[in-house]
Amino acid sequence: MTRLSFLDQVPVVEGGSLCSALANAADIAAHCEALGFHRYWVAEHHGMPGIGGAATSVVLAHIGHATSTIRIGSGGIMLPNHSPLQIAEQFGTLDALFPGRIDLGLGRAPGSDQRVAMAMRRGLQSDHNAFPRDVVELQAYFAGDPNLGFTATPGAGADVQMWILGSSTFGAQLAAHLGLPYGFASHFAPGMMDEAIEIYRSHFRPSQYLSKPYVMVGFNVFAADTQEEANYVASSMQQGFIALRTGQPGKVKPPVRGYYESLPPQAQAMLDDVLSVSAVGPADKVAADLQAFIRRTRADEIIVTSQIFDHAARKRSIAIAAEAFGMLAETV
Repeated sequence: MTRLSFLDQVPVVEGGSLCSALANAADIAAHCEALGFHRYWVAEHHGMPGIGGAATSVVLAHIGHATSTIRIGSGGIMLPNHSPLQIAEQFGTLDALFPGRIDLGLGRAPGSDQRVAMAMRRGLQSDHNAFPRDVVELQAYFAGDPNLGFTATPGAGADVQMWILGSSTFGAQLAAHLGLPYGFASHFAPGMMDEAIEIYRSHFRPSQYLSKPYVMVGFNVFAADTQEEANYVASSMQQGFIALRTGQPGKVKPPVRGYYESLPPQAQAMLDDVLSVSAVGPADKVAADLQAFIRRTRADEIIVTSQIFDHAARKRSIAIAAEAFGMLAETV
């Protein structure tokens, strides 16, 4: 049966603070745990005023203390920003704190623009082979490979589940080659999803980590008790994408009624494309959209995200997503 998980971008809203965003993240994680979600992930982004998960491993330590059973992890760590040894130490520490619960999703994008990438890792090279090498090096640290000449402490022997994430076919090929689970960022970059999933499944090589392909796909949910209210809460995310595409990223904006309808056709078309993997509506609409998406992708896991301004409305959306998913329990 398909699993349900949650991706949190730790939204920092207009009029709010990073402190309140982190408190809300812990509350959301506990909420997801109580609703039966399989895992809770935090995404690494930098230089974005509306996203509070930049220090991802620190945020996960905060989340771990607010939960007890749900798996927690990165969706993902942008490995080019870091040395593999540092990530081995950070996630080895998380595994020591919360044993058997830690996931490490890895991506090769910088999580912002090249100015931030250079500030994060000043020796950054535009070498397409660097990411695969770094992933293999990271695996060696967790395995305690004696050829390294030293032991990553913490890190060696940690029970960390590694994933390859992506929004193109590159990550699919790497995940298949290494025999690792694969997550596709269809919640904001759906264009190459079907092709990437097919490449991953058809080229998958069984490994010590995984015997058969395992696919996770991202899915936006903007749910409420009525269609009108769901359209309303979705407008914050729509405003965010318009701001990002026009070079004006900021904090998460309050929702605006009729926002989508007020946009010119070109902006509507952009939103229709980037948010095409979404469900907006009450529980029955969300259930129908989820079912169609699962049939299309045959995904092993759906990781939903709900970038909503109001914290209570966001919790309600997540609860409706869980309710909708429960409607499919006997059919997926």
